[in-house]
Amino acid sequence: MNVGIVGSTGYGGVELHRLLSNHPFVGDCILYSSTLNGVSYAEQYPHLTDLSTESVRGIQVDEMKELDVVFLAVPAGISKEMTPKLLGGKARIIDLSGDLRLKDPKEYEDWYKGEAADTSVLSEAVYGLAECNQEAIKEASLIANPGCFPTAALLALAPLIQQKLVQPGSLIIDAKTGLSGAGRKPSLSSHFSETQENLRIYKVHEHQHTPEIEQQLKLWNPEAAPVTFTTHLIPMTRGIMTTIYGELLTDQTTEELHELYRSFYSGSPFVRIRPIGQYPCTKEVFGTNFCDISIKVDPRTGKVTIVSVIDNLIKGAAGQAVQNMNLMFGLEETSGLHYYPIYP
Repeated sequence: MNVGIVGSTGYGGVELHRLLSNHPFVGDCILYSSTLNGVSYAEQYPHLTDLSTESVRGIQVDEMKELDVVFLAVPAGISKEMTPKLLGGKARIIDLSGDLRLKDPKEYEDWYKGEAADTSVLSEAVYGLAECNQEAIKEASLIANPGCFPTAALLALAPLIQQKLVQPGSLIIDAKTGLSGAGRKPSLSSHFSETQENLRIYKVHEHQHTPEIEQQLKLWNPEAAPVTFTTHLIPMTRGIMTTIYGELLTDQTTEELHELYRSFYSGSPFVRIRPIGQYPCTKEVFGTNFCDISIKVDPRTGKVTIVSVIDNLIKGAAGQAVQNMNLMFGLEETSGLHYYPIYP
């Protein structure tokens, strides 16, 4: 297959390029950028010197429409303008931005502070949470790749919510992320002196991934209620840990819920349910498409704690996008994603 990456010079784009260059069914990988047309890719990312000898191309819609797949690894606000121009061509589209995830235009406008995509485009976009929406993904021509925080949170919650085992209004999602989630463009909040030896909470009750999480929870269980979702920036390059708390509706043991999770994800090669009493850390999924999950019940309080970890640039972005591409084209789900963590 011939693929294109728009936004190829960002962190999500360069990880897509790295993964796709080792994919057994990908031929040409064409790199596009709206701002760095003609720039040598190897100069931008010297670690790919032997892989990328060509320069980055400017946006060429007619050319992109004839590719097999186009990945839009762009900030919010760009893909909603570009996607309608690409639809109707040969290419299937996988959007890594937040533009197409929310079905309600008003929700997008409230949380992203901008005009939403056209409703016809939103209705065509399939939410690409690969482990939970496979059949729709296989038939899709347009994928809204999930956000990094929602991926970690939703995979951790899916078994409990679908089985209606937790009090809908009790969920607290405490999430921590590395600095690469802020992108490559430097800012005060990602400055070394501001972040090193520091822990910062941000976007309190305002994070744009909140409605994305709630939208999916309501699809799984119409009784689902708003969640408390908080995010923190920690001084490491990549990785997300979510620690989730919820009040159980019935008496459940750790062993019962552990078996539920093992059964629920038995056919999911990238979700690893940890043994009881073993809790994952971000280094243990570094550079991979894995989501590692652990669960434990507190019988004193009747509450459950779920911990999930992902690499925000792989399972939270580029890796899940490749996983979705594999599903769309009927390929082995793990094609091009056979990576185990770099440790320590």
